Amino acid sequence: MQVKRFFAADMRQAMKLVRDELGADASIIGTRRVAGGVELTAALDYQAPAAPVQANPALEAELRKTQAKIASAQAELAYREAGETLKDRQLFANESLIAPELPATQVKLERPAPVAAQPAPVVDPLALEAMRSELLGLRELIEVQLGSMAWGQMQSRRPQQANLWRRLQRMGLPAELSSNLLERVASIAEPRQAWRMLLAHLAQAIQTPKEEPLEQGGVIALVGPAGMGKTTTLAKLAARYVLKYGAQNVALVSMDSFRIGAQEQLKTLGRILDVPVVQVDPGQSLTQALAPLARKRMVLIDTAGLPANDPALRLQLETLASRGVQAKNYLVLAATSQSQVLKAAYHSYKRCGLAGCIITKVDEAASLGEVLGLAIGQCMPVAYLADGPRIPDDLQVPRGHQLVSRAVSLQAPDEPSEEAMADMFAGLYQGAARRAG
Repeated sequence: MQVKRFFAADMRQAMKLVRDELGADASIIGTRRVAGGVELTAALDYQAPAAPVQANPALEAELRKTQAKIASAQAELAYREAGETLKDRQLFANESLIAPELPATQVKLERPAPVAAQPAPVVDPLALEAMRSELLGLRELIEVQLGSMAWGQMQSRRPQQANLWRRLQRMGLPAELSSNLLERVASIAEPRQAWRMLLAHLAQAIQTPKEEPLEQGGVIALVGPAGMGKTTTLAKLAARYVLKYGAQNVALVSMDSFRIGAQEQLKTLGRILDVPVVQVDPGQSLTQALAPLARKRMVLIDTAGLPANDPALRLQLETLASRGVQAKNYLVLAATSQSQVLKAAYHSYKRCGLAGCIITKVDEAASLGEVLGLAIGQCMPVAYLADGPRIPDDLQVPRGHQLVSRAVSLQAPDEPSEEAMADMFAGLYQGAARRAG
């Protein structure tokens, strides 16, 4: 038997090292948390099991001791419970027999003897933390193994579904959305028809506005983290409106007093388009700044991209969510951002009440699955699609089938690895465990 230890940052990387080094037949015989990651002990029995396996006397003795302790503890607990029940029965029986025979004057209530307070059990914090860490490691190990088993069963029993799983992962769609889509086409046997129906369901799941937001008028605010392309998108919207309706009915408002050059950039745009630009100072009310612009049919607000833990962000979002402003807030999301960055942006800015999202930097993106998955999962309509730097040409009102077609064209050329698919299935188990908990 070959036994070897592996060190990695997390359990998934450790399992990958085991598979690469010892193969899929290796057995995990130990796992524990160490500084900087996890330590995993694996064994590989490369000899044919011709001779019967000899028992380990020390291990069997330890096992017998453990079983004896468990049986003794269970017997003691049962004995205590039986004793308490017997005492209660005797107490009630004595009261029912003796009480009628004693005169009322002779009945005395005796104060029960004080019971010494039992000392609270001392819990070692280090031992508790070590136990918690070990349980987390075992849970992660089980999830990884379940993911590998589920993916292996999918490939052997339902190869068509496995092929569709790979194609969806090449598009970058999240695992939960992929699972829901595949459930809808599970009864279709022909692969091409199943793929077409799957894409049709995906297009129906994407919400797009029936009427362009610029056509509706009112106050539109663009929110989102720094670097998502808010100011450039606002310039495209303003130029698009001026070309269609003229410059007399639109105004620009800047709430970004933190980024260097942000005000000058918007003022330059205002001079080019011949539209007024209003700067909102940090101590000024947005309602007061919008009061002179009440007759404008369209007001576009550029906001500051602040960190999620910045108190100024909370004040900015509360202002945009107030009834006095009545703004339609659109979250600007760059298609080049990672999935975790997109999720964090949504959870940080949803407090202001989002009317939808605008997807930017599509021309620089390697996939659209991550941002489309967020929009579908959070029921956010995709109002606009920006796919280039030209103002206002590179701004379109999207439709569901167009977004799906664009996502298919941007899918990765290489098939996802077996480890990546197993990790994806392990992520499904983690999501199911979080929902159950």
